[in-house]
Amino acid sequence: VQLVESGGGLVQAGGSLRLSCVASGSIFSINAMGWYRQAPGKQRELVAAISSGGSTNYADSVKGRFTISRDNAKNTVYLQMNSLKPEDTAVYYCNSYGYTGDYEVWHSWGQGTQVTVSS
Repeated sequence: VQLVESGGGLVQAGGSLRLSCVASGSIFSINAMGWYRQAPGKQRELVAAISSGGSTNYADSVKGRFTISRDNAKNTVYLQMNSLKPEDTAVYYCNSYGYTGDYEVWHSWGQGTQVTVSS
């Protein structure tokens, strides 16, 4: 199963971006979907996640500014990022897992999309 992100870019502080991640391949079901980020010299960290039932959780640093959502019909997860700060600058990765048509577990990462917030 492949995950492909889009929507990254350069934005000024206070601006907004919307990331998208589409899953494709032998997908029978998708469980949780999430967004991680990794800034230079730092460990990869969870930004937000959403369960198959729609429950969400967020890193404290993005609560109230970022919103994660998913469209199950399109196998897509979104991350709406508002009030962006320079410290949000990082490569953002999509992550998800589920079952294939052969009922095998799959767990995939996207290739990453760069988000740069200028001050």
